[in-house]
Amino acid sequence: MPSLFEPFTLRGMTTRNRIWLAPMCQYSCFAQDGMPNDWQLVHLGARATGGFGLILTEASAVLPNGRISPQDAGIWSDDHIPGWKRVTDFVHTQDAKIGIQLAHAGRKASTYGPFDPEEGTSVAPDAGGWQTIAPSAVAFTGLAEPAELSVDEIAEVVAAFGAAAERAESAGFDAIEIHSAHGYLLHEFMSPLSNQRTDQYGGSFENRTRIVVEVVDAIRAVWSQDKPLLIRFSATDWFEGGWSTEDTGALTKLLVDHGVDLVDVSTGALVREAKIEVGPGYQVPFARAVREFSGMATGAVGMITDAQQAQQILDEGSADVVFIGRAALREPSWPLRAASDLEIPWREAGYPTQYLRGAWRNEPRWR
Repeated sequence: MPSLFEPFTLRGMTTRNRIWLAPMCQYSCFAQDGMPNDWQLVHLGARATGGFGLILTEASAVLPNGRISPQDAGIWSDDHIPGWKRVTDFVHTQDAKIGIQLAHAGRKASTYGPFDPEEGTSVAPDAGGWQTIAPSAVAFTGLAEPAELSVDEIAEVVAAFGAAAERAESAGFDAIEIHSAHGYLLHEFMSPLSNQRTDQYGGSFENRTRIVVEVVDAIRAVWSQDKPLLIRFSATDWFEGGWSTEDTGALTKLLVDHGVDLVDVSTGALVREAKIEVGPGYQVPFARAVREFSGMATGAVGMITDAQQAQQILDEGSADVVFIGRAALREPSWPLRAASDLEIPWREAGYPTQYLRGAWRNEPRWR
């Protein structure tokens, strides 16, 4: 059995394979209340029937002002629990595991989503948006200037992550991923490019990463000890003077002792002006570097599109799991095709019984 299809265990969670669905924004809570609906059920459910080992939800805001767009999903209220429970219950019927990505968008919040012609620009408060917040009053290029958080307000954000984790427990999630990448709030604190504070949350590496450690501790205090905690980092800002791969390795190594089990290694998105060298598997070397420096399990993501490529990432020791994103949007059953490409007998690929007649077959047809 290729290692891509071997089970993988973190704490008390074992996934059926090492092909995990990357968190991807859906912008489909059209009532603007953060409530998961039929779209989340069908979108995530289809990937569960499609063979993914772990399903990760889209970025789900821990506070209303943490949404990227007004149409983002959330988990800032107990009212969100039943909708998410409906999704987790179905995913579990398909022998898959499911995690929720907890997020706060910081200065990149309150923007128009892809269904609006003003996509990617700020939604003004009088048009249904809100005042954004950040470590410093430094705007992301093209977006409204955020308000600098006070120390008391930072504590409220940390507490919101902890409260969201309690709701995730009630909703039946198997894992939590903290979104500390892509230029959103926690990443904004980490990078000197966006954090110009002079108090205990700015300046030194220890100060700039303080909120991340506090969020991890707040979640671990309420999250089951037998359930894994993941974190997503942008390993580099791709910009001089910004957050670096060495910084990512150092913070990851620190978080081992705070109960983080795996780091999902992405890159970029803090500054619009960054020059990113994009290509197949372009972020995989960063996952390898972080894995080697910290000793923590890693997940690789970024233009991973075929089975042989994914298997090679594991074979060369660059990561422990692979996250499939855009390829999974094109093909919800990506793992089932990958099993055929790697010559795994279709009976062992994990098809739902209802789909066996449509299996990719690399042996004589079953009747």
